[in-house]
Amino acid sequence: MIPANDALQQLKEGNARFTAHVHSTDAYVSYKRRPELTMAQEPFAIILGCSDARVPAELIFDQGLGDLFVIRVAGNIVAPSQVGSIEFAAERFNTRLVVVVGHSQCGAIAATLEELRRPTENQSKNLHAIVERVRPAIEGLLATPLASDPAALYQEATRANIRASVDHLCHGSEVLEQLIRDNGLMIVGAEYYVETGVVEFFE
Repeated sequence: MIPANDALQQLKEGNARFTAHVHSTDAYVSYKRRPELTMAQEPFAIILGCSDARVPAELIFDQGLGDLFVIRVAGNIVAPSQVGSIEFAAERFNTRLVVVVGHSQCGAIAATLEELRRPTENQSKNLHAIVERVRPAIEGLLATPLASDPAALYQEATRANIRASVDHLCHGSEVLEQLIRDNGLMIVGAEYYVETGVVEFFE
């Protein structure tokens, strides 16, 4: 078991390699671990990220086969299936770090802002379900001065959504609450910038 702070440092170092276009040998040759991974896995971090094709967790953190337990869903939203997946990994594999990774230029954030300003009548009920998960975190921003600055609004909405997902995981699951309290589980947020490749972790 890798302590949460050590796992977080591994992710930071991996992202630094990614942005510097330098890949670790371990990640590059991780396919050689495939036989041993048929018996067990010990991911050192759980990532709840967005489905966006530009944000694959294993690449942006320069990790290999078996290193990360990754859950991806549009808007890095938290719904029961995501909570259950995180509970499973944290309990089964003793993984002590969960990172919610949102990103700049997120389509789910854009869709939610558009829906808040100009509601659509015939939106897919499935897309609507995603928008409704994002809405509570960002709706209040439209009543602030940010509403007159689209770029600033978009950025703050992205961050507010990440923080809301972290808060939901910290306070919406008895299993995770117990692991935080008694077993050193840490849940943090982070934002990936598609323009630079940098991941900024929220302290």
